[in-house]
Amino acid sequence: QVHLVESGGGLVQTGGSLRLSCAASGGTFSTYGMGWFRQAPGKEREFVAATRLPDSSTYYADSVKGRFTISSNNAKNTVYLQMNSLRPEDTAVYYCAAAQTVWARYYYTASYDYWGQGTQVTVSS
Repeated sequence: QVHLVESGGGLVQTGGSLRLSCAASGGTFSTYGMGWFRQAPGKEREFVAATRLPDSSTYYADSVKGRFTISSNNAKNTVYLQMNSLRPEDTAVYYCAAAQTVWARYYYTASYDYWGQGTQVTVSS
């Protein structure tokens, strides 16, 4: 059982930056990949970024490429999402997720086994 706790959300103006953290505990030794997803009111949860832990490969949604960076600190069992040049359309609840097995598609919510409780990010115009 992997327990995930996100932090770092908040209110920021357009063009600002935030760094989200996701601290993992429990069966982290078998985690294959970590991802960040977001969900805005009235919308489906969507993929933001992911990292494959064995080789630190990273993947991004087109909407955040060049602005967001996912990274991991394996010693601390923590994954980060650095978000720069934030826009009002980035406003959402951001969720951290962990995949215990090799994922077929890193951008599918079904590829992940555990989820955090989410952290709110609000970008004002």
